[in-house]
Amino acid sequence: MRVTFLGAGDAFNAGARCHASYLVAANGTRCLLDCGATALMALKRTRTTAAEIDTVFLSHLHGDHFGGVPFLLLESVYESQRQRPLTVVGPPGTRDRLDELYRCLYRELACRPLPFELRYVEVAPGEPTCFGSIDLLPFRVPHQEKEISLGLRLSVDGRTILYSGDTGWTEELVKQSQGTDLFICECCYFETRVDFHLDYPRITENAPRFGCRRLVLTHIGREVLAHRSEITHELAHDGLVVEL
Repeated sequence: MRVTFLGAGDAFNAGARCHASYLVAANGTRCLLDCGATALMALKRTRTTAAEIDTVFLSHLHGDHFGGVPFLLLESVYESQRQRPLTVVGPPGTRDRLDELYRCLYRELACRPLPFELRYVEVAPGEPTCFGSIDLLPFRVPHQEKEISLGLRLSVDGRTILYSGDTGWTEELVKQSQGTDLFICECCYFETRVDFHLDYPRITENAPRFGCRRLVLTHIGREVLAHRSEITHELAHDGLVVEL
């Protein structure tokens, strides 16, 4: 399994990092964990086309995590000339929000049928689902007050990844990290402490309890970058490749 960090930045592109998106390649399949607004640009840097992506897994419906999907569709139609189905997996409301976003960005194009099948699958927290060779366990994390934000645990080809999405502290991260090969964990803040994002001191405090083989911090904010010399855990950067 190969995981490429297409974007390791926060919503504000701190440190000129791209928005959240992670390319997972294993067992003949390629999927994205989140697809932020800059995802297509970052994907092209890896010489991967939109047509090569089988599934897009969305943790939640904030622009820096799902805003790149319309551009992925656009590239699939006009550049990659995609013909096989594309599956988009996300929390409840994913289909309506993505359809609305696509219409907003490309109104005339959205009125035309796509030349390939676009499949939407909306998943509920705690309900495991299989997508080809990928086993997915979504679980709810504290990030939004009303809408559902998900953490995602994926298993494929004998390897398991935990992706926190955007989240405040929850004991569910300790539970879900057990036995994982890679934990991709958001780290938005250093000095600031809130209930809807993680900060580096809180991660450090709980890191010994994580049961992962490798912990990589992502969704990096300006506070974290300002304290880079004090950080001992691995910080992601755009283009980081992890082989599992």
